Amino acid sequence: MPQMRYITPFMRVPDIEVAVLFFTDTLGFKVSIRAGEYALVYRDDVAFRLIEDTPLPPRGNGRYVSYIDVEDVDALFAELKPKLDLLPAGHVQPLCDQPYGQREFAVLGPDGDLIGFGSAIPAKT
Repeated sequence: MPQMRYITPFMRVPDIEVAVLFFTDTLGFKVSIRAGEYALVYRDDVAFRLIEDTPLPPRGNGRYVSYIDVEDVDALFAELKPKLDLLPAGHVQPLCDQPYGQREFAVLGPDGDLIGFGSAIPAKT
């Protein structure tokens, strides 16, 4: 039986150049495909398909639309922190432990919605 391996959500953005820079410069992604108003960015086994779409329908309000499970969320946050500190106030939700067993942080993406990053909190023995 065929096995599904990855999900690459489409993110509709108002400015493809700004979105590509956000993913590459701020979050450390690389560009795989760049064609006009379309780009595919990736980091490890995670990818986003970005497409410029104006005018955009109302979005935002800080909803989660993407959540990326990572091996070590503390290490990723430490790596990204210098760039995250440059984002406008309110664009980063800092690391925190959630009651549902995840340690996570979130960043407001170029489409106005949240991109979450998290790791399971190890069980105490």
